[in-house]
Amino acid sequence: MDKQLSNFELSEKEKKLIELIRKIEYGEIKVIIQDKLPIRIEEMKKSIKL
Repeated sequence: MDKQLSNFELSEKEKKLIELIRKIEYGEIKVIIQDKLPIRIEEMKKSIKL
């Protein structure tokens, strides 16, 4: 891993985004980003694998 990327902290919004991604399991999300940070999820599609 790049040394520059190995020592960084996530913002609260980034942590919330990762938590949401882990809960979805399958699907798609559209993330709106401003000033290098995720601001909101505009579209979320959850699909269930059969």
